[in-house]
Amino acid sequence: MRTLILILSLICINSACQRGSESVFTLSGMTMGTTYSVKLVSHQSNIDKNTLHADIDYILADVNQTMSTYLVDSELSLINQENVSSWLAISDDLYDVIEHANTISEITKGAFDVTVGPLVNLWGFGPDPFTQEIPDESLLQEAKRHTGFEKILFDISSNSISKSDPDVYIDLSGIAKGFAVDKIALYLDKNNIQHYLVEIGGELIAKGLNANQEAWQIGIEQANPLERSVQRIVELKNMAMATSGDYRNYFEKEGVRYSHTIDPTTGKPIDHNLASVTVLNKSTMHADALATAFMVLGTEKTHALANELGIAVYTISKTDNGFEERYNNDFKTYLSDK
Repeated sequence: MRTLILILSLICINSACQRGSESVFTLSGMTMGTTYSVKLVSHQSNIDKNTLHADIDYILADVNQTMSTYLVDSELSLINQENVSSWLAISDDLYDVIEHANTISEITKGAFDVTVGPLVNLWGFGPDPFTQEIPDESLLQEAKRHTGFEKILFDISSNSISKSDPDVYIDLSGIAKGFAVDKIALYLDKNNIQHYLVEIGGELIAKGLNANQEAWQIGIEQANPLERSVQRIVELKNMAMATSGDYRNYFEKEGVRYSHTIDPTTGKPIDHNLASVTVLNKSTMHADALATAFMVLGTEKTHALANELGIAVYTISKTDNGFEERYNNDFKTYLSDK
C-alpha cells in the first residue's frame, strides 16, 4: 500500500555508538520484502543472542505467513481468494490488525483503506511488473467499485470477518510492519529486555535507553529524492515512530508526476504538496497506519486531525521556495534541538 521512506541512520547519530560495537549488538535479517533490525544494549543480563534471533525470525515468519499478499498460501491471500460473502473465522493476529485498520479508516474518514490494493496495482505500484502507464478510467472505476473499508464486516464473538462484496481484496502493507514491530517488542518485554530498538522497513519502536544511557536518537530524512541526508533528529524513549513519503516512489508521464500514494476516495495518486509525514505513538501499528492516512490527507488536514486526536506529527511539504517543515507541540518535545 505504501513504501516507507524513513532514514535509519539510526543509533550512530551523535554519540550513541561512541562506546564501540560491544555496547550495542544487532540482530538483523529480511522480512516482508524489506529488512529488519533489532538493536539491544549488551549490558543487559541473560541475553542469549542465538535464541533471541531464532525467536524473532519465527515471529516475523509467522506474521508474514498470516498477512502477506505476496505469499499465495498466506492466511490473508486465502481470504482474498474466497469469492464469497460468508463468515470466515481467522487468527487472532489477523483479526486484530484488520479491526484496527478499520478503526483508523473511521477516524480518517476513509483516507486509510486496506481494500485499495487493486487501485495501487492498476497504477503500477503493486506486486505486478511496474508499467509506468496511466490506467484507463473504466478500469479504475471498475476497481473502485470493489473497494471500501466498510465492506469488511466483523463478528468479535467468533473472530470472524465477512466481505459484503466478494471481490474485495485486503492489503495490510500499510499496517502489518507496524504490527510486527510491536509483536517483537512485546516478546522482548516478556523476556525482561528493557533497552532496545526494533525497526522493520522504517517503522520502529524504541524502549529504554541507548548504550550512553540516553534516549535513542533517530534521524528523519530530508524529502530529497536525489540524496539521503538528515532533516531532523528525534529522541525517543518508550515511543514508536513511523514515516511515510512520496518523494522516491513515483513515476512521471508527459510532465505529470504520479505518486505511489493512492487516494481511496478518487482512486488516483495524491496531488497535494505533502512530501513526508512522521508520526509518534506508543503503538507502532497505530503510527504506521496514521502515517499512511496522513499522506493521503495532505498537510493542512493532517495537522488539524493530529491536533484533534492528540497525535505527535511532523510534516515536510513542497513549496515554491523549496521544502517547509512543520510540527505540532506534541512532536516538539521529542526534537533533539527543540
